[in-house]
Amino acid sequence: MNKAQLVEAIADKVGGRQQAADAVDAVLDAIVRATVAGDRVSVTGFGSFEKVDRPARYARNPQTGERVRVKKTSVPRFRAGQGFKDLVSGSKKLPRGGEVAVKKAPKGSLSGPPATIAKAAGKKAATKKAATATKTAAAKKATARKTTATAKKTTAKKTTATAKKTTAQPSAAKKTTATKATAKKATAKKAPAKKATAKSAPAAKSTARKTTAKRATARKK
Repeated sequence: MNKAQLVEAIADKVGGRQQAADAVDAVLDAIVRATVAGDRVSVTGFGSFEKVDRPARYARNPQTGERVRVKKTSVPRFRAGQGFKDLVSGSKKLPRGGEVAVKKAPKGSLSGPPATIAKAAGKKAATKKAATATKTAAAKKATARKTTATAKKTTAKKTTATAKKTTAQPSAAKKTTATKATAKKATAKKAPAKKATAKSAPAAKSTARKTTAKRATARKK
């Protein structure tokens, strides 16, 4: 029996072929997803599906006989329930067509997990939320610290640069003042020489006048 035949077999019981196909797809999808996640899917009277981890091992190639290393892997496993085994072995008679071959689940088993399991699940969820909140808070604190450190470094760099500029400006002012003072001194030294020259000019004129008068007196004599 393939999937299409399985759908046809339950179509009358479900209410139509499309409804049967949707039901089969939904059941198979739920079983596969739960098994892949590592959960054990157990159906009373039918069997259970579970994920089994196989460690790395050595095997032999049946064609060449060569020893080959097989990597670690996970495989699905189905274990038939006792009722299913009894029906297949013939120790129990298969019910007629109108009856269900698989034993029905006991009353209350489909209403949900017990209160203890629900509480445990709630505690696990709360623990996960608390751990996530702690990680988020730690990440925010680390980011805030990094931002503060970066801001401090930037401020320190700017302050240092400003101080260097301020120090450089007074030095330039001192150099300018020293240059002006040197220029004033040089000008002051030149000024007396000019005055001395101005004073010596009248003395030379008076000496020339006296010499001319002496010459004139000598001629008269």
